[in-house]
Amino acid sequence: MPAAPCLLLLGEALVDRLPTGPVAAGAPLNAARHLRRFGCAPLLLSRIGRDDEAGRQVEAAMRAAELSLVGLQRDSQHATGVVEVQMLPGGGHRFEIAADAAWDHLDAAAALAPLAAVPAQLLYFGTLAQRSPASRQAIRAVLEACPAPRFLDLNLRAGVGAELALESLRLAHWLKVNDEELAQLLSWTGLADAGALVRAFGLQRLVVTRGAAGYASFDAAGRLEAEGQGERIAALVDTVGAGDAFSACLLAAHLQGKAWAPALALANRFAAALCGQAGASPSDQASFYPPWQAALRALPEAAR
Repeated sequence: MPAAPCLLLLGEALVDRLPTGPVAAGAPLNAARHLRRFGCAPLLLSRIGRDDEAGRQVEAAMRAAELSLVGLQRDSQHATGVVEVQMLPGGGHRFEIAADAAWDHLDAAAALAPLAAVPAQLLYFGTLAQRSPASRQAIRAVLEACPAPRFLDLNLRAGVGAELALESLRLAHWLKVNDEELAQLLSWTGLADAGALVRAFGLQRLVVTRGAAGYASFDAAGRLEAEGQGERIAALVDTVGAGDAFSACLLAAHLQGKAWAPALALANRFAAALCGQAGASPSDQASFYPPWQAALRALPEAAR
């Protein structure tokens, strides 16, 4: 039996304080949990407080998801990150992200240590975890040391400006953004459209999620290669973590050799299904995941 595809995920592991209660989260952790359920072997490189309740909750969530703790650093001076999540009408949300959290202090040497034993096939990173110099240095050291293709999930949040975002684009092979983030990038760069952005930064692929309007994917020449409509959500709860779910499903399908256009369509449906759950992780995982795991297995293989 072939080994599960391995991914490195760099960035924030934290606790979202939702109206329904605190849950372990952070885009890389959210994606890692889904990837594990989809048969991949993700390794999260992040940092939590050495002895605080939020850190214990992150560690417990990782154990429950059967994620390796090898890349999880402990910080004796900085607390595990927390995010206050305010729900907005229509299923939207607003984040208030605590400053100077443990994940702002990733140690480069500790982050590099697991790489020799991890045959990573893809590297996932974002911009939020680069808001501090220490973590930015650690993340870029890993990017330099790991030869795997780099998937950038942009996540424009407070503390992520034009300089950091555009530097990260230059380090990426694949880019995933939502439509608002794409508009901001085009405004910062003065470029005309998504295709021009691909060509200007030498990207191999660009995926744009459009919420209720669906998604689009552009190839290395900046040509539209696939797109689809949004999915009707029967009972919208919130959109927290929907983008992370999309990324995880899409990457799992790609790494398992599935055709690109059907993989995009499945990722779109999976993200929509998560919007019927509270927060970034389904409450009843035993019943939520099996239909999606079967759908992933049933996708057609990519042409060779």
